[in-house]
Amino acid sequence: MKTKKTENCCADALDHHKELGRLNRISGQLEGIKKMIAEKRHCSEILSQLRAVRFAVRAVEANILKAQLQYCVVQSFSQQKIEELRDLFDRFHEI
Repeated sequence: MKTKKTENCCADALDHHKELGRLNRISGQLEGIKKMIAEKRHCSEILSQLRAVRFAVRAVEANILKAQLQYCVVQSFSQQKIEELRDLFDRFHEI
């Protein structure tokens, strides 16, 4: 997958390496789900694992978004606005 680097991006300042471990676990979970489907396991077991993957992906997404807010967007906003955005994100992330 090719990505386009944008100017003034804080990608060089952020280190998401700990997310790689989480993504590797998610990848393993997906392989397990494929195996469960091949073995014709019960739907409720498969759905349970799919839900776990969905929540794990959301957690990675949330961590990267929070880092973006903390390190990059702060350059453009006041600290008060950042706190407001964090509160808003935390409230609606549960949905």
